[in-house]
Amino acid sequence: MSITLDIRLKRANKVYHEGEVLAGVVVLASKEAVQHQGISLTMEGVVNLQLSSKSVGVFEAFYNSVKPIQLINSNIEVAKAGRIPGGKTEIPFEFPLSTKGNKVLYETYHGVFVNIQYILRCDMKRSLLAKDLSRTFEFMVHCQPQKAKLVAMPVDFTITPETLQNVQERSLLPRFLIRGHLNATNCVITEPLTGELMVENSQVAIKSIELQLVRVETCGCAEGYARDATEIQNIQIAEGDVCHGLSIPIYMVFPRLFTCPTLETTNFKVEFEVNVVIVLHDDHLITENFPLKLCRV
Repeated sequence: MSITLDIRLKRANKVYHEGEVLAGVVVLASKEAVQHQGISLTMEGVVNLQLSSKSVGVFEAFYNSVKPIQLINSNIEVAKAGRIPGGKTEIPFEFPLSTKGNKVLYETYHGVFVNIQYILRCDMKRSLLAKDLSRTFEFMVHCQPQKAKLVAMPVDFTITPETLQNVQERSLLPRFLIRGHLNATNCVITEPLTGELMVENSQVAIKSIELQLVRVETCGCAEGYARDATEIQNIQIAEGDVCHGLSIPIYMVFPRLFTCPTLETTNFKVEFEVNVVIVLHDDHLITENFPLKLCRV
């Protein structure tokens, strides 16, 4: 005898803020009537921290600080032990999204070394001979928008062989001059990163110009920190040897789950950067890095 268990929220985009109520239904579908020992819902919010392989063993103290951080954990009973009739049954529920004590709900974020996730889990207990049923469902939490007006901080940049850092043989580099600007480095997460770039001159033909969005995740404690940068997305904004003196637009949308407002806590940090990468035909890589501050308004 097969029975299926599902969770459905009334809000289609599955996005909630602290203090709101998650309303929805538990859906049970079975051809025949089913006996059960009770149906419960658990809401859980957890920050999972992980160390990169290069950091493991460096700091013994890390093993205590990288334990999962529980943000929210509450349980409600949806139905007492009894019998579910055959067919489709919908049991409504309401679950307040509120923390105990002084805990803060961070925004949902899927990273490499930092993961912030919110889950609803429905459990249906059954008799000894039948297997218990369980179903999990992820919903999103957005932090409250900041009230203060965001000050856009535009950045102008000029890239020449002299401005590059970490260069061994500067005299061997071909001559080039690239100018541009980013309209803001204080970015609203729901709006694109914009700007423009112009190749004024270059001795060597250009192969590609790319925008690389990077997350910088820091895990640790007072004894030490592990800081790791990983790429989120890479967008090519120009291909081939572009016309000199032509303005190339910069436009990048922040992906929904892989970015969040810039976050700094005692145990972990999530920060973002953008790299403007110019690939020359001789495969020289020229990279200019800009730290970004993301926020929700």
